[in-house]
Amino acid sequence: MKTLAIDTSNFVMGIGLVEENKVIGEVITNLKKNHSVRVMSAIETLLADCDVSPKELEKIVVAQGPGSYTGVRIGVTIAKTLAWTLNIPLVGVSSLEIVAANGRYFDGYISPLFDARRQQIFTGLYTFKDGVYLKNEIEDQLVINKEWAETLKAYDKPVLFIGNDVTMHQPILEDVMQEQAIFASIPQYNPRPSELAFIGLKKEETPVHSFVPNYVRLAEAEANWLAAQKFKK
Repeated sequence: MKTLAIDTSNFVMGIGLVEENKVIGEVITNLKKNHSVRVMSAIETLLADCDVSPKELEKIVVAQGPGSYTGVRIGVTIAKTLAWTLNIPLVGVSSLEIVAANGRYFDGYISPLFDARRQQIFTGLYTFKDGVYLKNEIEDQLVINKEWAETLKAYDKPVLFIGNDVTMHQPILEDVMQEQAIFASIPQYNPRPSELAFIGLKKEETPVHSFVPNYVRLAEAEANWLAAQKFKK
């Protein structure tokens, strides 16, 4: 099954193409550039380089969030459009789960994280079983970094923190958890689009029209609107 994976949920833009258990090709960049003007050309180039036409695609897998509001919307919109146009299944995967997959052989818990400003992080807790099955132990959430560290301190195994934004929060995590906190190496930071595809192949498909991003928190405009409505009452 030829599967196209799309991840634009953060600065990292990843496009991957896999077939069964084989990675056919990948494009990965970590640049502060507008994904909206780059992602379609990246998809077209990857498919052309791999001699695969869009009509040969059999499934679309997309990073569903959390992450950048704009980035998540771009990836989800393109994925939905392709799935609808080509009449093929669509699957969403947590953007944090993709990063957690880089800790496949870590003997302990895995905490992928994205910076959410004001000492907040998007994170969750994962474990691997036999290096194959990735299990979500604590659901993805928005939380203060120190509160998250205090929660994890009660667990009986080391925790691997992983992701491009780890260094921003490392001092606080390390201060609370001491030796229990382990920090991934730089090559482990970025999500792999091929990993996204393989994770998606094991998940249930979602009808295109009911597929929505998972932002975890409300957009600022939506939060302000809800607050205004509450004030009017």
